[in-house]
Amino acid sequence: MAETATAPLTGKALLQKVKELSHLPRRETAKRCGYYTVTKNDQTRVNLTDFYDAVLAAKGVPLDPEGTKDGRGREPTYRVSVHKNGQIVIGATYTSAMGLNPGDEFEIKLGYKHIHLKQVDSDPNKPPEDEESEIE
Repeated sequence: MAETATAPLTGKALLQKVKELSHLPRRETAKRCGYYTVTKNDQTRVNLTDFYDAVLAAKGVPLDPEGTKDGRGREPTYRVSVHKNGQIVIGATYTSAMGLNPGDEFEIKLGYKHIHLKQVDSDPNKPPEDEESEIE
């Protein structure tokens, strides 16, 4: 039996087909909805993960709530380590999230096991803001 590869179903068409094939096993349902690949040895491989993702997307369940990212770089971990030269670097992800600009100054206050960074107001006419960041 020769099968021609078709584009996998998505959206309402996928949900309708899943409902029609509810009497079949999951793998067969996924295969009939187009979620399979044929290997070099002519074996059919069912892509259940892609099938489940498509069903959830068709039902309106967001799998990637942070899909607005451009896919580059790492996710921020909110952890830093001391480098060999004794420095601690706070990356651009964190400074941009706080709305900091090049040249912004901070006062450093050392605690027992923490460091407080208090932004120094560069405009003396501006009322003082209590913006304080803490690194544990």
